[in-house]
Amino acid sequence: MRRRTFITLRGGAAAWPLAARAQQGERIRRVGVLMNTTPDEPDAQARVTALAQGLQEAGWAVGRNLRIDTRWSSGNRARLRKEAADLVALGPDVIVAGGGPTTLVLQQVSRTVPIVMAQAVDPVGSGFVKSMARPGDQRHRRGGGRQRRPRPPNMKTAR
Repeated sequence: MRRRTFITLRGGAAAWPLAARAQQGERIRRVGVLMNTTPDEPDAQARVTALAQGLQEAGWAVGRNLRIDTRWSSGNRARLRKEAADLVALGPDVIVAGGGPTTLVLQQVSRTVPIVMAQAVDPVGSGFVKSMARPGDQRHRRGGGRQRRPRPPNMKTAR
């Protein structure tokens, strides 16, 4: 009887770390949004809302596997630089730039965080990227090897 109890307790203790790991859930990805407007501007709010809705449709849900940090500079150049630096310091997986001046400041503040240009008319002509095929500055590669970017949970890899 003691042997059976011991084996049961030992087996339960061995399985406990696995159960605890399974309950932790997936890593929360962080998206930064930097807008060069005021937070009460309806168009800017609509863009941020549309971003969150689009990400939700792709399987990213705020609070479950996504966090969106939004910063507003209210058109102030000095504040734009400060907000960009603060946003980069949070360690986001990607930053969405709300326009040309925002993209320029983000590129000056960080060369490692990928930047998505939401309103760039001509990214190559503006000098934000080298080419559309190989943007160049905001690399997803380190040390010559290619890093795999996270996919939304409901997307399958086509091979």
